[in-house]
Amino acid sequence: MTRLAERFQKLKTEGRKGFIAYVTAGFPDVAGTLQAVQVLEAAGADVIELGIPFSDPMADGPVIQKAATLALQAGITTSKILELVRTIRQTSQIPLVIMTYVNTILNVGVEKFIRSFADAGLDGIIVPDMPLEESGLLLKCCAQAGVDLIQFVAPTTTKARLVATCQKAQGFVYCVSNTGVTGVREVDFSQIAKVIDRVRGETNVPLAIGFGIGNPLGAQEAAKYADAVIVGSAIMQRLMDEGIESVRIFAKSIRQALDEGV
Repeated sequence: MTRLAERFQKLKTEGRKGFIAYVTAGFPDVAGTLQAVQVLEAAGADVIELGIPFSDPMADGPVIQKAATLALQAGITTSKILELVRTIRQTSQIPLVIMTYVNTILNVGVEKFIRSFADAGLDGIIVPDMPLEESGLLLKCCAQAGVDLIQFVAPTTTKARLVATCQKAQGFVYCVSNTGVTGVREVDFSQIAKVIDRVRGETNVPLAIGFGIGNPLGAQEAAKYADAVIVGSAIMQRLMDEGIESVRIFAKSIRQALDEGV
């Protein structure tokens, strides 16, 4: 059983909801990212999603775009992020997922990228600009390396596409709460709730809602429909504006809200 599967099984057994915390790798620097990961885990995060900065991040809103730009300016590279994963694994067994874009993978080479990150301790990979129809490019290598390739559904996903997505689902299904890019906003979770009902009829893979969750009440509301919530922009905004202690306090408030909302 993978680390992701073990964590979600543990959460289910305990009757708790999962907290997936996103951090832009390399912001404010590698040491700062490592500290953020450690703080988030201590505050109750169940899974860490590391974003690999990219020059044209189509799925990311202004907060994460800014963090990625600053990380790139500070000299972050894919090889440094690989070393970061190795460093995290020296002291932690928290499930680690990377969010990246397909060009980043292709620049390294599909097999080399997946194998090297798997060897470093990666558990899953999210590629928002990889269409389902082209996911075969990664699926074989991911399967061989024991890395889960995370699939997406959204309020606009058709029934046929939803069924096809569920057939390839691994790790968890990333349920996009609304159309658009990442970022904190008011969200009507009933839109994605209808999709989630259909997804549950097609797969037993855990479901996680992301996009727009910016406060404890939003996390609590989203968790009514899914097995986990994904929080990114709200974390990065606090890290950029207020520092690591603000991230610690915020993450604890998310964990508390999820536990109280069960």
